[in-house]
Amino acid sequence: MKFTAVKLFLLVALVSLNSVTAQEVLQPMALWPATPPGRVAARGEEKDTTNEKGNKVAGKSVIRLGNVSSPTLTIYKPAADKNTGAAMLICPGGGYNILAYDLEGTEVCEWLNSIGVTAGLLKYRVPKSEGDLRPIEALMDAQRAMSMLRGQASELGLNENRIGVLGFSAGGHLSARLSTNYGQRAYEAVDEVDKMACRPDFAVLVYPAYLIHKDHAEELPVDGQTPPMFLTMAADDPVDADNVLEFSLALKHAKVPVELHLYPKGGHGYGLRRTEAACTHWPDRAAEWMRGQGLLK
Repeated sequence: MKFTAVKLFLLVALVSLNSVTAQEVLQPMALWPATPPGRVAARGEEKDTTNEKGNKVAGKSVIRLGNVSSPTLTIYKPAADKNTGAAMLICPGGGYNILAYDLEGTEVCEWLNSIGVTAGLLKYRVPKSEGDLRPIEALMDAQRAMSMLRGQASELGLNENRIGVLGFSAGGHLSARLSTNYGQRAYEAVDEVDKMACRPDFAVLVYPAYLIHKDHAEELPVDGQTPPMFLTMAADDPVDADNVLEFSLALKHAKVPVELHLYPKGGHGYGLRRTEAACTHWPDRAAEWMRGQGLLK
């Protein structure tokens, strides 16, 4: 009987420990109370568009979510005993045509939870229309999602002044747009949510695309109020590493705190999947940067 009682005690203790440390994923929330402003991007049913010929990353397939017309925000909460009070909005990439939903989305949320950061996974509208390289609807969705995340700071145990954004490829471009276009919304205010600030407090851009073009200063108006940033990319990235080089210079000239990691090799689209390439160690460097910024207290 004594041995059984001890085992029962250990079992109860283990269950209690798991209840504290387990990650929690909340139900996806619709971004808009009715029809979203702007254009409805989808041309068919929302689904994973990956086929047997789809490229794998680090030996694993990738969910390439397409035809998104109903944008959502899904909250990933870290264990209660790990919660640092910081949060990030996650913007997957995919050329504004699809969303790399696990590679640059759910897997990122799980990593952030492991370091005590609450994650809000943004499912924004895709695909873009023909000839529209930088769709305004994606910015609408990002601004709205940032306001929703900040509006829930109290109930999620967050510091509303430590809510950032993290994006990959086209999602990195979207994160840069969100970080530099916060003074005016891309849509008419809808409800109380839009009274919450949509400016991120910090940003992490991972192999961002589309940062270099003739209207750079107009589309990405960097100034002294632009949030601190961490940028990372591989020099052999076909998207062109000048994206992070030129943008980091713009940040430096505006006296915005910036940390840049440019790796010799690694290509594009690796997410958090670790390989022998040094560039896949960027999450370690990003976590160090966040600690240095006092974000993971």
